[in-house]
Amino acid sequence: MIQSMTGYGKAVVAYKGKKINVEIKSLNSKQLDLTTRIAPLYREKEMEIRQIIAERIIRGKVEMSVWIEKDATTEATPVNTALMESYFQQLKDFAASHGVEGNVDWMQTLIRMPDVLTKTEVEVLDEEEWTVVRDGVVEAVQHLVDFRTQEGAALEKKFAEKIDNIERLLASIEPYEKSRVEKIRSRIVDGLKQIPEAEYDKNRLEQELIYYIEKLDISEEKQRLTNHLKYFRETMADAAGQGKKLGFIAQEMGREINTTGSKSNLAEMQNIVVMMKDELEQIKEQVLNAL
Repeated sequence: MIQSMTGYGKAVVAYKGKKINVEIKSLNSKQLDLTTRIAPLYREKEMEIRQIIAERIIRGKVEMSVWIEKDATTEATPVNTALMESYFQQLKDFAASHGVEGNVDWMQTLIRMPDVLTKTEVEVLDEEEWTVVRDGVVEAVQHLVDFRTQEGAALEKKFAEKIDNIERLLASIEPYEKSRVEKIRSRIVDGLKQIPEAEYDKNRLEQELIYYIEKLDISEEKQRLTNHLKYFRETMADAAGQGKKLGFIAQEMGREINTTGSKSNLAEMQNIVVMMKDELEQIKEQVLNAL
């Protein structure tokens, strides 16, 4: 079955007051083109995150983001009260020893002192937190795959509709194909009648007509196009990741339709060929999005 290369997935997991968001989205690309934006705490696990994605996502321009939202209580910078008391005592001693008098706004002075409001602890990623984050990454990737599968089903339906249309148009050529032989013969004979003095060998004329008609014969093109249509359907029903093959088949279908058009010497047949080209062009546009 077909999968689309366009998709989106998101997961939110929680760990000790943290809300960890994992978001992943993908667009068309000839191969896997992965970029990541990961919160500093989890950057040491970037290679493992990339491996998780590469195992499930074959192709596409993929962007993944992992960021943290913290509760206000845990995010607030703590006050270093011990250091603040030390500063306060030193300032009071200095004021007393130097005869500094008057009202002093100690609080405004103290909070400006170095490291009083500085967050000094360094976060370390433990195995328990990483397990939670890893589960979030796996969940987001699965949501992306589910999205791609859903979009792929819509693509498959569209392709099937276009293939049916081309098949129907191809069948509609047959009546014109049979009648044009007599039209060609009549046109040539009528042309010769316009030249009364012209002499010709009727047997030779018939041979030339047969040769001319054989050059315009599209039986082989019709058969090959029919085979390509069948192969396209079979490939759609195969495992995911057949987008490139579908593109190649569409190119071969185009060659047969173009050759049919070049051999079609009736306006009705050429009109049908134009409609087939239109249906095929829509397939080619959408097949670029198939995984």
